Amino acid sequence: MNLYEKLLKKETKLSVIGLGYVGLPIALEFAKKISVIGFDIKKERVEMMKHGQDPSMELDSSHFENCDILYTSNLADLKQASFHIVAVPTPIDRHNMPDLTPLISASETVGKIIKPGDVVVFESTVYPGCTEEDCVPVIEKFSGLKFPTDFKVGYSPERINPGDKEHSLSTVVKIVSGCDEETLETVAKVYELVVKAGVHRASSIKVAEAAKIIENTQRDVNIALMNELSIIFNRMNINTFEVLEAASTKWNFLKFYPGLVGGHCIGVDPYYLAYKAKEYRYHAQVINAGRYVNDTMGFYVAKQTVKKIIAANKNVISSRVLIMGVTFKEDVSDLRNSRVVDLITEFKTYGITKLDITDPFVEASEFKEEYGLDMISQPNGKYDAVVIAVSHKPYRDFPYSYFESLLNENGILVDVKGIFRKHKHTKTYWSL
Repeated sequence: MNLYEKLLKKETKLSVIGLGYVGLPIALEFAKKISVIGFDIKKERVEMMKHGQDPSMELDSSHFENCDILYTSNLADLKQASFHIVAVPTPIDRHNMPDLTPLISASETVGKIIKPGDVVVFESTVYPGCTEEDCVPVIEKFSGLKFPTDFKVGYSPERINPGDKEHSLSTVVKIVSGCDEETLETVAKVYELVVKAGVHRASSIKVAEAAKIIENTQRDVNIALMNELSIIFNRMNINTFEVLEAASTKWNFLKFYPGLVGGHCIGVDPYYLAYKAKEYRYHAQVINAGRYVNDTMGFYVAKQTVKKIIAANKNVISSRVLIMGVTFKEDVSDLRNSRVVDLITEFKTYGITKLDITDPFVEASEFKEEYGLDMISQPNGKYDAVVIAVSHKPYRDFPYSYFESLLNENGILVDVKGIFRKHKHTKTYWSL
C-alpha cells in the first residue's frame, strides 16, 4: 500500500506546519477528506483554532466543521504524519534581502520528526533552488536521514489571495512538483483530493519555484509602470484612471492600476528573484526598477498632499491630516509590509504631527504593536487633508459627501485609488 492509499484509509496522517492565512485553509480542506495535524508554534493561535476561530479572520466558523484535525504546538504530535506540508512566511529584512529564518526553522522542525518514507512539500514562496539547496540540507542535518533515498521532497506554491472569496484553494489550478516521478505523482494525487480545478505537474521543483515567483514579479512590474504613468500624467494634469479606462477598451490591454504596493507577496517576492539572480552575476534591472517605483509611492503621495496643503494657503505644520486605511490591501486585516506607513513617515518629515489614523479592519492594539503608532476608532473633528489610502468596502459604500464633510475650509481629499473620481467635487480632490 502506497502513501496516498494510507492517507485515504487514515492509516497515516498529513501535517501542515504553519497555520497562517495560507496554512489553515489548506489544513481544513484536507481535514474534510483525510486525517490532519495542524501545527503552529504560537500556542494562542492554536487555542483559537481549537474553538473554531481563524486568527487571520479570513474564515468563519463554518469552515471548521466536520474536520478530522488535531491542532497542536507539540512537536511530538507531528510524528504521526507521513506527508508534511510547510506553509510558513518568507519575508524580507530591512535591507530588502530574503529572510529565510521561518523557513529554516520549519525545516528544522521537519528534521526532528521525519521518518524514512515520508514526503515533505514546501508551499512558501522562494527563489528557484531554495527547496533543494537550503531546506533539504537542514532536514538531513536534524534527521540523520539522506535525501532522496530516505525521504522525498516536493514543492507546490500557494496561490491563496487574502480577502478573495472567489479564488480559493479549491478553485485555482495548483502547481505541483516532486524530486522524482513517483513523488510528483504522489504529491499530485494528494492535492487533487482538495483542488477541484486540478493540478499542473511542473517538470522540476525549480520550475515550480520559478513559476510562483514570477506571478507576483509580473504584477509588480506592471503596477510599477502604472505608478510611473500616474506621476507623468499628474504633471500633465491628466487623470490616470480616466486614461486607463479609455485604453482598456482595446481587447488586449492589460488592466493594471496605480497604487501602494505592499503586503507579503507582490511587495516581497521580486526581491527574492533579484537576490538569486546576483548569484548568476546578473543584475535584474527591470525588476529592481519596478521595486524602486513601487516602494517610493507612499512618499510620493505624501509629497503631493503637502503640496496641495501649501497651495491652499494652509500652514503645513499646524495642519490636521486623517489617514483612512492602513492594511496592505482592501478588505483584509493584514498589516504586514503596509506601504501606508511610508505615507505616515513622510508626513512627519514635513513637520505634520496632528495625524489621525483609522481602519475598520484593524485593532488599534495590533497596529501599535506592529508599527508603534496609535489609531483612533472614528474621525474626530475637521481636517485639512483626508487621505483614503486603502479602498476598503466600508469606504466605498460611504456617500462621497461623507468624506467632504470631514474637511474644513479649503480642505483636500486624496483618493489614492480614485474610487470617487467621477463624483462632483466641491473640495480640492486628487488621486493617482
